Amino acid sequence: MEALKGQGGVQMLLTAEQEAQQIVANARNLKMTRLKQAKDEADGETSRYRSHMESEYRRKISESTDNSGSTVRRLEEETVKNIQSLKDAGSKVSSDVVSMLMKHVMSAKT
Repeated sequence: MEALKGQGGVQMLLTAEQEAQQIVANARNLKMTRLKQAKDEADGETSRYRSHMESEYRRKISESTDNSGSTVRRLEEETVKNIQSLKDAGSKVSSDVVSMLMKHVMSAKT
């Protein structure tokens, strides 16, 4: 009987070992599944953050391009106004300049 009891104990140990191996294998599979899920979630979050930052960057570039375009237009308008005011000032004094030049040319010492 003792031999049968020993055999049953060994068989119970083998069964328990197999069950333990299955539990460990299931735990490993669950761990790997969770790690894959966590990696996928992190990749998704990274992609969302990257796309958000890229859209912010494009928006800022667009705004600065618009601002530089309006700055160029404003500078062109100011330049045209300055040129016109110089022309006006030149035309006002041109007759005086011509008179002064004529006076000096006519009064040349020989």
